[in-house]
Amino acid sequence: MSRHRLIVTGGAGFIGSATIWQLNKLGYDDIICVDALRTGDKWKNLVGLRITDALHKDEFLSTLRRNSGAYQADTVIHFGACSSTTERDADYLLTNNTHYTFELCEWALERHARFIYASSAATYGDAAGGFDDDPKRLESLVPLNMYGFSKHLFDLQAARGGLLQQIVGLKFFNVFGPNEYHKGDMMSVVCKAHRQILATGDLELFESHRPEFADGEQKRDFVYVKDATAVIAWLVAEPQVHGLFNLGTGQSRSWNALAQAVFAAMQRTPKIRYIPMPESIRDRYQYYTQASMARLQAAGCPVKFRSLEDAVTDYVTQYLARDEAMLGVVGA
Repeated sequence: MSRHRLIVTGGAGFIGSATIWQLNKLGYDDIICVDALRTGDKWKNLVGLRITDALHKDEFLSTLRRNSGAYQADTVIHFGACSSTTERDADYLLTNNTHYTFELCEWALERHARFIYASSAATYGDAAGGFDDDPKRLESLVPLNMYGFSKHLFDLQAARGGLLQQIVGLKFFNVFGPNEYHKGDMMSVVCKAHRQILATGDLELFESHRPEFADGEQKRDFVYVKDATAVIAWLVAEPQVHGLFNLGTGQSRSWNALAQAVFAAMQRTPKIRYIPMPESIRDRYQYYTQASMARLQAAGCPVKFRSLEDAVTDYVTQYLARDEAMLGVVGA
């Protein structure tokens, strides 16, 4: 393949580092990783990956402001953001998730670089109108939390400015898999469940506080990070594809089903306890998500998504059970 330069923001994070791993597998290695590593262990996600440089996100943006030609890229993949759905600092979320995205998007388009960015299924709110990713529906969406709103606001800016005919936005649903160990409370339930089952032998799930859902039957569209990054790699290779797309599997599964899959992968007898959902999130909790995948499929995406059971088994047996989270070290 000819030399293809990429910038991946949030590149040391969960989806970002997995994306670099996926791109490396396909021969892409001229990659600048932009992130904020600070004093934590997130740097470990970069071990074994082929990158050109690693830059702090603030240094990167300030350099672009001083000299727009300081960096060159054929593709910019922007995942850098505050991903906490419980973050309450609205100014912080808008600065990191909305304004940074808009500024980087403008820079990429001025440089004639492909721009792919992360939106979120949190933009759908209570999903009263479903999970159709048609941009014509954007104006009617009502996110339930500030994180969702910060993502939704850029989606709106992109649509109103006609940018969705030039860039790609991805509404990620519940992504799980290797390289998420650094995320603390925002780790997937699969990762938390594995730790809890090892420690106590059982697993806690939230009770339902809506009569139409039994305990543990709240449902999500769970997507394995290896499948999500396969979609991203396809988009890098298909520059004619533009628009705003859901990135899930199109299948909704319950927390109970996810728990059963983790117990099965660990070869343990299922023991589930239901605990009250914190009052602080009850009015902002999504009880059901299921991505409509028709538009991505119509765009020609060839990725076949793993079943929940197959994905959980791969994650638990190949990564969590081996106490190794790094894709660069563990491999495929």
